[in-house]
Amino acid sequence: MTPLEIMYRFLFSGNRFESFLLRLSPVNLEQLDSPKIDLPEWTRLDYQKCPHCPLDSEERPYCPAATSLIDLVGAFAHVVSHEPVNLEVVTVDRKVYEKTTAQRGIGSLLGLLLSTSGCPHTAYFKPMARFHLPLASPEETIFRATSMYLLAQYFLWNDGKQVDYDLVGLTKIYQNLHKLNISLAKRLRAATSKDSSINAVIVLDVFTHTMPMVIEKQLESLRPLFASYLSANAANVSRG
Repeated sequence: MTPLEIMYRFLFSGNRFESFLLRLSPVNLEQLDSPKIDLPEWTRLDYQKCPHCPLDSEERPYCPAATSLIDLVGAFAHVVSHEPVNLEVVTVDRKVYEKTTAQRGIGSLLGLLLSTSGCPHTAYFKPMARFHLPLASPEETIFRATSMYLLAQYFLWNDGKQVDYDLVGLTKIYQNLHKLNISLAKRLRAATSKDSSINAVIVLDVFTHTMPMVIEKQLESLRPLFASYLSANAANVSRG
């Protein structure tokens, strides 16, 4: 089967650029890049290990989330957060061009790398990685994350398993992601001399940390968009 490819290209002033090509397995949506050698100390599983990490360092000595960021950290080790960049993202479905900051572009790529890294806590976001939306706004992310989670509940229901329509599980997923981000930021402080990568994690974590608190409020603000589904006629149609 053909790998799924996503390319990020950062163009800085002076025609300096950095490119990242992600090749993802069409089977499990994890990165297919060749294993790296001479991995840095900050990528070891037991280095600033997440308190809720289910992995055993005897079986897997290196953190999958951290190792997925090695190239990103190396490329942006001397880039500051506010540095302007022309970002180009090419997916199987579209091309996106936008003038933004290094921090925002790195944050978008960072989220994609983590979700496809093989980390058990970020694996829930693989469906969003498959339909990647670069530089998504907070509102778009809330819509996509809740839609993804509820579609997962549909599949569980079809399999005769217990479902969660109250989004309790989604809140738990984001709480676990918050713990991961805290440990990841500590790792990155040992890996880079500038703030772009660290700040990208912090900004990502601010959203992650507040997500459980804003889900209900934000979803209610989207309710008017679904008026056609909530009307009496729609109710009659749904009953056949």
